[in-house]
Amino acid sequence: DGDGCSARAEVLIAEAQERPSIGERCALIGGRWWSLYDERTFTNASEIDIDHVVALKEAWDSGAHAWSAERRQAFANELRVPWALIAVSASSNRSKADKDPAQWLPPAAAARCPYLAAWMAVKVRFALTIDAAERDALRELVVGCPTTTAPVQLAP
Repeated sequence: DGDGCSARAEVLIAEAQERPSIGERCALIGGRWWSLYDERTFTNASEIDIDHVVALKEAWDSGAHAWSAERRQAFANELRVPWALIAVSASSNRSKADKDPAQWLPPAAAARCPYLAAWMAVKVRFALTIDAAERDALRELVVGCPTTTAPVQLAP
């Protein structure tokens, strides 16, 4: 948005439970964050990763390989919706890596339905495909999420 902050900093600012001060060159000072995936609180931004809910490699394998460089960049830095990039503990994000819901779920049971809803919303928003294992896992897992809705918005 032209304020000198990276997509990482923008997500950290937007998701802070206690807003950090913003210093020179968008350095974040202080702040407090909640990691949905493992239900942990952090006061050091260096312990937080920004998770692409649908990992870049997964997106590539699901159709992003055919996109223009501009569309891939828009996907990688998607700030128009709050559920495509989320602040989570570095350990949970690295555990997830580029896995899909057939291979990985958040360790916190309460995070699973919101994660699945965000996953499906990102896939729909960017018209990304799902493979058979992913489809089967989603069908099985969403049964346990009767009150969760996916916040679907198509990308421009």
